Amino acid sequence: MVKAATWLSHLQYEMDSPMWRHWWEELSRDFTVIRYDQRGCGLSDWSVPEISFDAWVRDLETVVDAAGLDHFSLLGYSQSGPVAIDYSVRHPERVTNMVLHNSFGRGRLRRGLTDAVEQANLTLLKAGWGNKSSNFMAEQIDWFTDIQEVSTSADNAARIYETSNQIDVLDLLSRVSAPTLVTHALRNPRVPVQEGQLLASMIPQAKLICLESNNHLTLADEPAWFELLSHLRVFFQTGVASETRASAKGRPVAMLDALTPREVEVLRLMAKGRSNQEIADQLVISFNTVTNHVKSILAKTGAGNRTEAASYAHERGIV
Repeated sequence: MVKAATWLSHLQYEMDSPMWRHWWEELSRDFTVIRYDQRGCGLSDWSVPEISFDAWVRDLETVVDAAGLDHFSLLGYSQSGPVAIDYSVRHPERVTNMVLHNSFGRGRLRRGLTDAVEQANLTLLKAGWGNKSSNFMAEQIDWFTDIQEVSTSADNAARIYETSNQIDVLDLLSRVSAPTLVTHALRNPRVPVQEGQLLASMIPQAKLICLESNNHLTLADEPAWFELLSHLRVFFQTGVASETRASAKGRPVAMLDALTPREVEVLRLMAKGRSNQEIADQLVISFNTVTNHVKSILAKTGAGNRTEAASYAHERGIV
């Protein structure tokens, strides 16, 4: 699975950041995840003469070619969604399936916002970049400021922001042939859910999943994360959006199984009432490993607790 690069990225720092750590820890359980820092960001060169949409697409092409990938799943988040869309149209034979999360097909200036408003935002962004006491950062939390400081400079951030505002790939959407899943937070403060709905309506046979979330980046401690993770695992493995049903508590439960053989073993013992320590002893693995398997099982099945997971196991003949 390849993640098209976006700003606010740093390959090393992300593994310690509550913004991104849960994404890569969970997805790497099932997939080889290929990430790279956007030009001007993170561990990539910050001194670059060109920051443009075409350059972003070329960078994705370069990374894929360097990795020697013939076929792969593609993840586009926010500003990198249009990059993923453009790449999939240029190289339909290589993209097995594609997920667009909290993304858009047109930048802020292409959806009716005035240049004066965006210039004001740009001024605030440059003045407040990495500054915890600035007006631009007044409503943000410390680790968001921290990743700003390590991800790029204020000048580069402004260049990226300006470029992103001008994006428009709406004319490409009808040419997307890869199976596509669009996931979007219902109350996204940065990219309105209508932009996700527009993507899903214009990409042939795309599936839209709306998440009960207020966040532009889905965080590990919100219920929407577990629903999103379940959908991602099923879709990246099968290319088919999971059908869902309501669990006993109204939570969606994926009908398609994405459990690894080890997770099936753990789930079978969970359904028999074994504790994490008892499972660890029986399978000769560590307690922490079992704990991680249990978290993954709950996320994949959509179960809210061990009782719901046990019901899932019984319904599917795992026990």
